[in-house]
Amino acid sequence: MKKEKRDEELEKRMHDFDGWVKEGKIPCSSKVVPVQQSLESLQWVLPTQQVLEILRNSRSFALAKCLCRTKHKRCENPLEVCFYTNDVADKMVKQDAARRVSLQEAVEALKLANQHGLVHLTIYNPEQHVYALCSCCECCCHDIEFMQKLGRSDLVAHADYVAVVDTDACMQCGVCGERCVFGARSGEPGAMEFQQDKCYGCGLCVTTCETNAIRMLLSADR
Repeated sequence: MKKEKRDEELEKRMHDFDGWVKEGKIPCSSKVVPVQQSLESLQWVLPTQQVLEILRNSRSFALAKCLCRTKHKRCENPLEVCFYTNDVADKMVKQDAARRVSLQEAVEALKLANQHGLVHLTIYNPEQHVYALCSCCECCCHDIEFMQKLGRSDLVAHADYVAVVDTDACMQCGVCGERCVFGARSGEPGAMEFQQDKCYGCGLCVTTCETNAIRMLLSADR
């Protein structure tokens, strides 16, 4: 019964977002944002890809607990790693649903999210404004569920970056495969495979590669 209810809720959320996209109210449900450490000299370049730059350019922002993980409680990933911006941030702070933090505190929250393999997504409303910056897991968060359980990859946009692997430097340890939630990396240690067309550019594989065999490059196709 619980599974049926959960799937029904997911279908409803997908229907709402799908309707907004078809009506041209939003370009997508959300967009993947690469983590800072993966971008080398291109760190935090906007318009849409860089979490920290979005926060810097926001009139206000606030740190909040992940609504998906708080509700579903399917994992032990950190909760307070998501952000609201501008009017929504002001509203959430007044409701004690979020708290003001410094830019340095925001950086620490993003580092914590990266350590736990969470994907940074921007969330849009129908006015095409980014109102939330989420750190998503594959077990609780609806945008990744859209992709994995409903096959709706069109509702989540790629980052403007793609991972590139130096095969000579790669030790085939398999850690990157454990970090990838998009299915771009598969196989066993010693026989890893990388499908670049499935890469969403989140950068999680880069930040744990001990040999620096992976880097992020701007993709001409995105």
